[in-house]
Amino acid sequence: MSRRSDLIAVLAVAALLFVPALGQRRVTPVNNAATRTQPVVDKEGDSLRALERRRARSTQYEDETGKIIMVDTVTGQEWIDSTLLPKAPPMKYSLMYAMNIGVNLWDPVMRMFGQHYGGADAHVNISLHNRYLPTFEMGFGTAKNTPADQNFTYRSPLAPYFKIGADYNFLYNSNPDYQFFALARYGFSAFKFSVDDITLNDGYWGETSKFSIPSTSVSAGWFEIGIGLKVRLWGPISAGWSLKYHQILHRSHPATGDAWYIPGYGTEGSSLSGSFNVTYTIPFRQHSQQLADTASIPYPDAEGAR
Repeated sequence: MSRRSDLIAVLAVAALLFVPALGQRRVTPVNNAATRTQPVVDKEGDSLRALERRRARSTQYEDETGKIIMVDTVTGQEWIDSTLLPKAPPMKYSLMYAMNIGVNLWDPVMRMFGQHYGGADAHVNISLHNRYLPTFEMGFGTAKNTPADQNFTYRSPLAPYFKIGADYNFLYNSNPDYQFFALARYGFSAFKFSVDDITLNDGYWGETSKFSIPSTSVSAGWFEIGIGLKVRLWGPISAGWSLKYHQILHRSHPATGDAWYIPGYGTEGSSLSGSFNVTYTIPFRQHSQQLADTASIPYPDAEGAR
């Protein structure tokens, strides 16, 4: 009888020590990287049921960074519910959204008001999600100027220039009729210039001499950053303007002196420029279908894409 009593006592002590260990659950601490991105899963059942059980026995508070911290009222452990973490808004518009082809009317208009340099350029870009717009520009520029208070004529024959860069539309998930964007460009031009009829007066001898700087080949590269607006006028036609800050990155320095005008950039010493663009938008098929479904922009070919 004594042995039986001793055996029962030993088994009772073992049960007191072993049974709680079986019921104990494994808890992942809050400082584990996985808890910041994944639901915490205990050893019982599937992850969804385990998460719901843990939520039911937890309270919560907001930390100094704005995150919601869950506190397990049974174990006292803190954890982060990944379903409560903020998510980036999804892209509303398709990846290959549209192609835009436009012309810049800034220089032609300014030449009508007496500007002695400039030309014209065109651009093409691809709208990705109505958010990113990689852009290529090409144009031609020329200059002829005889300053009223100077004794020479500056000439730069028609020469091409190129720009490459991108726009970023801040209103990418809004109505695509309106865009507010930032832009960045790298520009390059190789061109020639000459200075004719330079007159020098010798006040001592009373003599006048004339000479010219012959045609000189040079090149220059620059960057541009700026902001702009674009608004749809009717159908696929839009208009917009931009204000740009630019600065020369590299240029030729001939012995006769630097060029006064750089095609696509402007005059020596200028740091601001602008553009006024008229743009024609060519929607891709996904774009046309999307427009037909939402009726946000009634392009003529939206019905045909159905």
